[in-house]
Amino acid sequence: MTSVDAVRAAVDGLAAVGVAAGEAESSATAEAAALAAAAAERAPGAATEWTAVFGGQTSGFQAAARAGQAFTTRATPVLARLVARSDPHAPAYAAALAELASAACSLGEPSLSAVGAASVIAAAQTAAAPPADLGRTPSDTPLLAAPQPETPPARTVDELLADLDALIGLDSVKTEVRHQAEVLRVAKLREAFQLREPAITRHLVFVGNPGTGKTTVARLVAEIYRALGVLSKGQLVESDRSSLVAGYVGQTALKTADVCGKAIGGALFIDEAYGLADDQFGDEAIETLVKQMEDHRDELVVIVAGYPDPMQEFIEANPGLASRFRLTLTFDDYTDEQLVQIFSKITSEADFTPTAEAVERLRLILTLTPRDTGFGNARFVRNLFEAAVVRQAWRLREIHDPSVAQLRELTPDDMGALPSTVHPPGGGT
Repeated sequence: MTSVDAVRAAVDGLAAVGVAAGEAESSATAEAAALAAAAAERAPGAATEWTAVFGGQTSGFQAAARAGQAFTTRATPVLARLVARSDPHAPAYAAALAELASAACSLGEPSLSAVGAASVIAAAQTAAAPPADLGRTPSDTPLLAAPQPETPPARTVDELLADLDALIGLDSVKTEVRHQAEVLRVAKLREAFQLREPAITRHLVFVGNPGTGKTTVARLVAEIYRALGVLSKGQLVESDRSSLVAGYVGQTALKTADVCGKAIGGALFIDEAYGLADDQFGDEAIETLVKQMEDHRDELVVIVAGYPDPMQEFIEANPGLASRFRLTLTFDDYTDEQLVQIFSKITSEADFTPTAEAVERLRLILTLTPRDTGFGNARFVRNLFEAAVVRQAWRLREIHDPSVAQLRELTPDDMGALPSTVHPPGGGT
């Protein structure tokens, strides 16, 4: 068996264990490419044989090797996930990684440095998930199990929809989420009676300016999907271009697959997703994302968000995205009155009481503030509140024993000075 054949066999074995553990074959293959390159990096001629196994150009070998350097000190992303959830396949996967490292160091011309690198990688992986019966003595077993924190009971669909309704504004978004919840609920009922399953879009596009509640609604959607039985866990993993894209070709796919892996069973929220369409690294992230959505079609929901026009261009630019994102929720800017309500809610939850004059000052500030794309909506109001708290503390600096009423009160001066520019019509009440 040639070196190339040995590595191919090791990759196939690794992928088989990964798939048996519920991981995507593409995830195992991606980290196999990086691990093999890191193990063989110092062997002359290894790049050509590595390319024969994994495809692409030889220039991708160095990028993959840089990505794989992390595996000299810690578990690969897939192995880390298996260990985290105490998956019984973890030791076998670690052993398969070690076998791959051993095979990879034979690529190219024999090199002691390559053998050494492979040994370090193999040791790091097997240490992360040793066989169950090895490395433990009776004294390692605790006499009493450590107390585990109580997990709050999962909320019902009705409770989650009530939380959605309690949000200020967002009327059209609330209606769309309720419609989606009903469609998915009926689809689960049809599935129970073995009726044909209609093609239902679960992935969502959120469009709107900053501070309009997109992340908050995304968290509720993930939990609603879990309560409906569409998702098993319902967690929300937040990301953006920086968490998905790496600086080298080949490394981005690994990074994106790792983030997607953390969202399995829940939802992946990508803010300002149109930033992925800027260059070849973003294109690689999009291709990996589409592949992960296909591989985990029943386990992963993706929500992309951003400004309306760039998001439309982003979705239309890639056929794989356009076919999966058919439902768009529009988050309108808050009116002045809604922002006042949000401010009142923030202050009440923080045990502050603005005077009537302070609220009037807030209304004037909102009236005079320009409403361009950089306006932060609820974020703007929260920043006003935090600045008011600082001014209040400075105002009370010489009062050594202030009363509860003084500690709670926010005055007009605490709200700050008025801006000088009136915003254009349409942003007010």
